[in-house]
Amino acid sequence: MRSRRSFGHFAAVVVTGAIVLAGCTDSGSDEGQTSGGSAAAETSEASDGGGHGGMEHPMDGGPAPEGMAPAEDPEFPVGTEVTLTADHMEGMEGATATISGAFDTTTYAVSFTPTDGGDPVTDHKWVVHEELEDPGEAPLAEGTEVVITADHMAGMEGAEASIDSATEETVYMVDFEADGMMMTNHKWVVESEIEPLQ
Repeated sequence: MRSRRSFGHFAAVVVTGAIVLAGCTDSGSDEGQTSGGSAAAETSEASDGGGHGGMEHPMDGGPAPEGMAPAEDPEFPVGTEVTLTADHMEGMEGATATISGAFDTTTYAVSFTPTDGGDPVTDHKWVVHEELEDPGEAPLAEGTEVVITADHMAGMEGAEASIDSATEETVYMVDFEADGMMMTNHKWVVESEIEPLQ
């Protein structure tokens, strides 16, 4: 009888442990499914709807693409401290940022399937005209099929995409801290996603 009772107790512990582990797994995946949210580290996760698609995101975004024209008279010049209103990734909305680049170009929200087999990403904000392969004349119409040359995130470069929307706003690279990680030359935020620092 003692061995049966011990086995029953052991089985109960195993089942309880499995439930706890399953609960942890579920909550972790839910975090990655929050609209527009992600972690701000190198392995940041975000969902569709303007987020970063659950793909890795480098902490240093690197220089702007060749051929981009610096904005002649941007609302927020390089070096200006601002408040971000964009929610592309977790910890971004409301963060204080420093402008590291300001450019005049056409900027697009796009939908694409990552080349590394990741889940499809919809309405990703943003890629600029100079990050598309042989795009022709800007602005491109909604629904235009393009190939992305940007490597902001794993699985992005070389991905086939469609244009969801376009804007002619000044577009910025920014440096900001999110969730304890310093993001430098983050690409991109447009002027309507920035407010003067209060």
